[in-house]
Amino acid sequence: MAAPRLTRELRLRDLVLFNVSAIASLRWIAAAAHAGPGSLTLWLFAALFFFLPSAIVVGRLSKKFPEEGGMYVWTKKAFGDQHAFLCSWFYFISNVLYFPSLLLAGVSMTAYLFGDAGARFSEERAFALPLTFGVLWALFLVNFFGLKTAKWVSAFGGVSILITAAVLIVLAIAAGMHAGIATHFELIPAPRFDTLNFWSQIAFAFVGLELAPVMSGEIVNPERDLWRAGVISGIGCALFYIAGTAAMLVLLRPEAISPLTGLAQAGAAAAAALGRPLIATVFAAVIAASVVGQLSTWLAGNTRLPYAVGLDSYLPAAFARTHPRWGTPYVALLVEVSLASVFLLMAQLGETVRAAYQIMVDMTLIATLIPFLYIFGSGFRFASRTAALSGLAVTLIAILFSALPTADAASAGSFEAKVLGGCALIAILGWLVFRRCSAKRLSGTVPALTQELP
Repeated sequence: MAAPRLTRELRLRDLVLFNVSAIASLRWIAAAAHAGPGSLTLWLFAALFFFLPSAIVVGRLSKKFPEEGGMYVWTKKAFGDQHAFLCSWFYFISNVLYFPSLLLAGVSMTAYLFGDAGARFSEERAFALPLTFGVLWALFLVNFFGLKTAKWVSAFGGVSILITAAVLIVLAIAAGMHAGIATHFELIPAPRFDTLNFWSQIAFAFVGLELAPVMSGEIVNPERDLWRAGVISGIGCALFYIAGTAAMLVLLRPEAISPLTGLAQAGAAAAAALGRPLIATVFAAVIAASVVGQLSTWLAGNTRLPYAVGLDSYLPAAFARTHPRWGTPYVALLVEVSLASVFLLMAQLGETVRAAYQIMVDMTLIATLIPFLYIFGSGFRFASRTAALSGLAVTLIAILFSALPTADAASAGSFEAKVLGGCALIAILGWLVFRRCSAKRLSGTVPALTQELP
């Protein structure tokens, strides 16, 4: 039985902006600056030992297997169907967890549009929840109409991220010349728990190059353009993180920076130093645009994973269904956004917004990094063994640090139960779903679809 035909919409320019929107997350700049100037060294290490190996492995695997599904296809070729399912399952769920944390950060930073009053309630649950739900479901509608529409939102987000970084750097230079540099730069990372915990986040910040290959069936020339887009966007994103973190530290001391709203704080600090209050408002607006574009990018890419798995009938057939008019895997998209809404509510039970944000971050880190064990494992077999081993080492270290509780958690026991227990639950549910669908598939009651690409 033939699968629905997908439309090839993405070209090199679209892929470069798609990658920038997926990788260059503004919230990680705040987390890095909060960890102190030593994080500049950590950025460099992560770029060399995780991001570069990731680019090599993903680029070579994409060229060797240019099929819709990306990591699902790579893992299937390397380790078989069950591992391919678990890789995709963890990645899909990790993104469902990622959306609320991204929105909590974005909505809280956007509160600075309203000046000092907005800053005061930027981390209030009553403010964050309604706006989070509104943005999430609005982007569902955008992606429902397909990549022909959604790719422009991703491009808008990528451009907004680059504008935000450029403005931040200019503001830092101007404020530094006018009021002095806020931070004394020591490039050796401080031997603190925050530094260890941040190492896992800094590796996670470079995740994203693997997202575009999931949509290979919708790229005009995936064999040529995926690799080229990875090189162009990869260099830009590495510079973005290092320069953006340095700019924030020029404007604020590390202890004064919130990991959640720090970027907006930097804009407010620059506005105060330069005597131009309007700067903070404009800066917050650009941040809001970048977060919207980034969320749309991840919604689009992540939806194609359950679609690819559904083609093999390891998920219910509805996941492989596309809309008759718009050609989008709308069932997978609806499930994705609905689950993200549920996790957004669950994460805030008994926690402050900041602690809820951190729980989301750490669960997302572990659930996302588990698929990287499969990606680098596939790379070890089919791409570069040196790059794969480097990436595997960083991934394992990051998973270990992500399991440690933070100071913002209401209690260490509750934090561990939510993070580790949540990840264990994801694994168990995934195994049960695969077992059930595999049994139906083997019985012949649910025939696998054949992927038909243009």
